Amino acid sequence: MADEEGAAVPPLMPSPDPFRIAVLGATGCMGQHICAAFTAEGSEVLAIARRHAPRVAAHRFRSLDVAGSTSEELARVLAEENIDVVVNATLGWGDELNYTNVQLVERLVGTLALMRTPPRLVHLGTIHEYGPVPFGTSIHEDTAPAPTHPYAKAKLTASRMVLDAVRNGTLDGVVLRVANTLGPHPALESFFGSLAVRLRGVEAAAGIGLTIADAQRDYVDVRDAVDAVVRAARVTRADPLVNIGCGQAMGVRRLVSELVMAAGLPAETIREQRGEVHSRGADWIQVDTSRAARLLGWRPRFTIGESMRAMWETVDADQSLPARHFG
Repeated sequence: MADEEGAAVPPLMPSPDPFRIAVLGATGCMGQHICAAFTAEGSEVLAIARRHAPRVAAHRFRSLDVAGSTSEELARVLAEENIDVVVNATLGWGDELNYTNVQLVERLVGTLALMRTPPRLVHLGTIHEYGPVPFGTSIHEDTAPAPTHPYAKAKLTASRMVLDAVRNGTLDGVVLRVANTLGPHPALESFFGSLAVRLRGVEAAAGIGLTIADAQRDYVDVRDAVDAVVRAARVTRADPLVNIGCGQAMGVRRLVSELVMAAGLPAETIREQRGEVHSRGADWIQVDTSRAARLLGWRPRFTIGESMRAMWETVDADQSLPARHFG
């Protein structure tokens, strides 16, 4: 096995015992699923976020601004709680682009370096860190990152901090570069999450005018992505970088059709129109998942149809949508 720069690394070392898990960004789209998954496998979860939310009511919660705290403060919290694994599921857009995506990770890496017995770190990156690749390319972990979008650049900076710390022995950790997600309780900032909410409130006869990216991208069910997180928490001193996706690029138009079918609406409910598409993604994204299969024993389980049905069943027409969404 080798890391992003080709250095040899020790083999997979799974542990069967329950963990004490701290989930940063616990109230977010991924965070809430991660908390539930670790609880379901018998681990004790500490949900950490700046503000409490009903979606983490079933878990022990601690209010903490990780990016705004000192390394000493955060180290004290993790030590008091006897945390075995920290999962960083935070992300930020707009004004918080660097505060949440970069400053928080810098503080977290510094914190773990201070601790006598630091927890393992599972950091959620994004497949967009690689930037655009040639059509037909499957993105491997050794694909050279060249992002163009500010969000992807910020996430790449954070992932590199974690990878550098793992390589120099400062911490035990892994970066999962995850494709866009589908499935239950979607992020309303996402293209398909916002579309599902709009479809909930639409009259079929009226329809929805929609600008659709002329793109093919890899989408993975959020439940599959979270399964990879749980598995990565139990793999010590293995390759520190793993890509997670369904392994297939799919046309965005086809995915829109799948959501419309899941909603039980006629195809003509969507009226495609010209316009600008605000997107963090390249026109072609297809993830090579061979390392995830080899190291984590991980493969995606849910079909696109199952993901879209789960998404449809967990959104409401009265959910408030953000002013801007991303594809």
